[in-house]
Amino acid sequence: MSGWTADRIPDQHGKVVVVTGANSGLGLVTATELARRGAHVVLAVRNLTAGEEAAHRIPGDTEVRELDLASLASVRAFAAKLTADHPSVDVLVNNAGLVHLGPRRTTADGFELHVGTNMLGPYALTGLLLDALTAGSGGRVVSLSSITHKNAHLDFGDLMSEHGYRASSAYGRSKLATTLFGLELDRRLRAAGLPVVSALAHPGLTRTNLTPRAWEHRGRFGRLIAAGGLLATQSVEQGALPQLRAATDPEVRGGQFFGPARLWETRGPVTEARLGEEAADPAVARRLWAVAEDLTGVRYP
Repeated sequence: MSGWTADRIPDQHGKVVVVTGANSGLGLVTATELARRGAHVVLAVRNLTAGEEAAHRIPGDTEVRELDLASLASVRAFAAKLTADHPSVDVLVNNAGLVHLGPRRTTADGFELHVGTNMLGPYALTGLLLDALTAGSGGRVVSLSSITHKNAHLDFGDLMSEHGYRASSAYGRSKLATTLFGLELDRRLRAAGLPVVSALAHPGLTRTNLTPRAWEHRGRFGRLIAAGGLLATQSVEQGALPQLRAATDPEVRGGQFFGPARLWETRGPVTEARLGEEAADPAVARRLWAVAEDLTGVRYP
């Protein structure tokens, strides 16, 4: 099925789908394709105005809710309000992500910004929505990884990158953590016998607004770097296909990982992606899970 396209998405009528970061880039394409096929799509966004503008461009049934993954208070408030209105959720696409190449920053809870936003926030959100996902008809969670996870390493003695901070390394570590989370979630769901599938995807090198934003701190020079980087990317419509397949293909199994097939997984048709060595280590995943429990206070059933 290396030629998988959005035309293969089955009918989504009757499904409630949550897409984080759905007002632009990969999230907007994902939300649009799912709504187009009948899903009720919840656009979970930091900026409500941008979310409403995006919703107006989507042909289908949508609603916009505020969610800041860099704040556990925001995550808890979002989950409480969502499940009050939607006791059953069919799909959660943990799409939202952050790349910040400037000086080290922290979340509202004091976590390093990349780890807090890209992994700890989605970990907490998924746990708080797990009952609703279990109540759905074959719930599914999609975690968005990156090819950068393959060269990353988690230093549990300095998980928040307080010493010798390098932004690119911090981003890679956060995506390694995200990948470990998605795989460990699959193991735990299976062990608990819960009817929820945890799958993963990465977009390769894709043309989104993350690259320009990442270089904003460098002014004109940063804009030139960002423009050069965008020349090597594939379209956002192509880049969204791995996560759309992970979210909708009826044949997806728990723990499957999708990405582009060509040029070291940077572009091309959807295929099963390869895990980095550390991402495939269950012992590392279990250790990270225990840390995430302690840091967020969210414990899964």
